[in-house]
Amino acid sequence: MEMKVTQESGVTVLAVRGNVKVGESALQFAAELTRLLAESSGPVLLDVSGIDYIDSTGIGELVGHMQKLTSANRKMGLLQPHRRLSALLEMTGLDAYFAIYQDRAGALKALKGA
Repeated sequence: MEMKVTQESGVTVLAVRGNVKVGESALQFAAELTRLLAESSGPVLLDVSGIDYIDSTGIGELVGHMQKLTSANRKMGLLQPHRRLSALLEMTGLDAYFAIYQDRAGALKALKGA
């Protein structure tokens, strides 16, 4: 799994590529989300377009960190989830919980509140 953090228009963007599942990749994912929560401020956009596979552990990390960001009065959105991830979010009802965007510019604008 690969992760890259950038700042775009006042939004922290974490691009994730590969698989997020039980074991090292989920731990790596959780550690990066925890670091972003501690070291950045403002909204977070997770570019999940490169996630090939995510299991319940990865979904749990998404939900847990969404709750932490919300508690810190920060926004989080998901950018271009693959159809498998979209289907999983729909099946679990989490699509109503997460702000999901298909357009990067629109996501940045919405999260920044502009």
